[in-house]
Amino acid sequence: MTNNDIVQKLWNLCDVLRDDGINYSDYVTELVLLLFIKMVHENKDFGTLVRHPLPEGCRWTDLNGKSGINLLNDYKRILLSLSTGKDGDGTLVHDDPLISAIYADAQTRLREPRHLEQMIKTLDQIDWFSAQKDGLGDLYEGLLEKNANETKSGAGQYFTPRALINTMVRCLKPQPGERIQDPAAGTAGFLIAAHEYIKSQTDDLYELNEQDKTFQTTRAYVGIELVPGTRRLALMNCLLHGMEGDAEGVVHLGNALGQTGAGLEKADVILANPPFGTSKGGDASITRDDLTYKTSNKQLAFLQHIYRNLKPGGRAAVVLPDNVLFEAGVGTDVRRDLMNKCNLHTILRLPTGIFYAQGVKTNVLFFTKGSATDKFQEENCTENVWVYDLRTNMPSFGKRTPFGDQHLKPFEDVYGESPNGDSERKEGEYSFHSEDIELPEHSDENEGIDPRLAHSRWRSFSRQWIAEHKGDSLDISWLKDSDSVDAANLPEPSVLAGEAMGELVQALGELDALMRELGAEEEADGARVLLGEVMGGVK
Repeated sequence: MTNNDIVQKLWNLCDVLRDDGINYSDYVTELVLLLFIKMVHENKDFGTLVRHPLPEGCRWTDLNGKSGINLLNDYKRILLSLSTGKDGDGTLVHDDPLISAIYADAQTRLREPRHLEQMIKTLDQIDWFSAQKDGLGDLYEGLLEKNANETKSGAGQYFTPRALINTMVRCLKPQPGERIQDPAAGTAGFLIAAHEYIKSQTDDLYELNEQDKTFQTTRAYVGIELVPGTRRLALMNCLLHGMEGDAEGVVHLGNALGQTGAGLEKADVILANPPFGTSKGGDASITRDDLTYKTSNKQLAFLQHIYRNLKPGGRAAVVLPDNVLFEAGVGTDVRRDLMNKCNLHTILRLPTGIFYAQGVKTNVLFFTKGSATDKFQEENCTENVWVYDLRTNMPSFGKRTPFGDQHLKPFEDVYGESPNGDSERKEGEYSFHSEDIELPEHSDENEGIDPRLAHSRWRSFSRQWIAEHKGDSLDISWLKDSDSVDAANLPEPSVLAGEAMGELVQALGELDALMRELGAEEEADGARVLLGEVMGGVK
């Protein structure tokens, strides 16, 4: 049984939850409360879980084999004990703050004992030996991804496509001993990918001494998540991947745009996909008083936090929507400040349809604190911005056409080996190869260049050019969409109007025939008279 098979088997349990009246959006939360107890039982010899065992009376063996109302009552008691650390009579059960954080305010919405019994039996029937070979953390994450891909759940708002996460991590190349942060952690996908990358580069961390191993497990990774339920998923995810964190866990509960974010240590690496949109009620959720440029745009606030919170020489990759690239006013100020204090060396224009918010166009900004030659430089750090257009003339991604590693591989190739974006680069990576294809209309982006570069996905633009030609907007595009309509070649307005009128008359004729077939001759005659009057008024 593969991990995908197990994930599907787990997902099928949502049918049981639905039968008990549990909402779609609560499926995963309800399922993982029970699933984590089972995973601890199956993986009890795993390092981080050994240091955070579930207390006696709150383990899988205290549930399976039971039935009826006693089972449901015992399960409710276990959740309460794990959450508060105390039993119903006030007796201390455990004093582990991480377990309390994972089960904070946990309660089941199950009402039928038979449904809980069915879930327990299903979990007992899973081939956990096969699951352990691939890692229970990967299995758990597969469940989160499955939930995110089900658009009805709305979970995709905090789930970044795995292929994109891995590309961002491989480009930044996090190293042992570095502090790695995500101020909008979600279910901790970026932090876990960074941890797995470091493990793959250091022989599962066995090459490190005990002090360095402890750092990697407890201090290397820090995330912030505002939503308690999402943080619960993140803490479980991290623990199952061998990431313990401090007393609060890897992912802290709080607001990165409030004092929680202001109190973070400086980071070597920041990876993030901040939530889209503006703060509700104006700037109510942006309470930082240390950000230079005040704004109700959360992405602009997150961007300020990220480049301010990097150590000199620290590097970041952050997913941001298009409006951050072109928004005027404060947006321009933030972009100028970013390019002054950091070397904004690369922008990846992402295709549409890869996030839950289908209509949102996004980009990844890669930058390093300081200039390419001096990490302590604080002015004019950006000299050239390289842009890779992975959006124009790309397929429409979705369930039928999934977005994957193969679409990002060409970008990784031209990005280069240096995590600071200072590898030798050459414009090219052509999207078209025909010599006689029509070039795009004249634009500043294509002025004075080799015509072949007009069809390249990979271009470089100087800081001076961006200031003079774009007014410090970073919304830079030059490829012509093959499906776009060229306004210069449109027919005359009268021709377009005539075509539209012809299509309208044809549609009305078909509707008239349908009405008569349905026996509505009088209504059809009335509509025909009205249409004749309207048409008569058109000159």
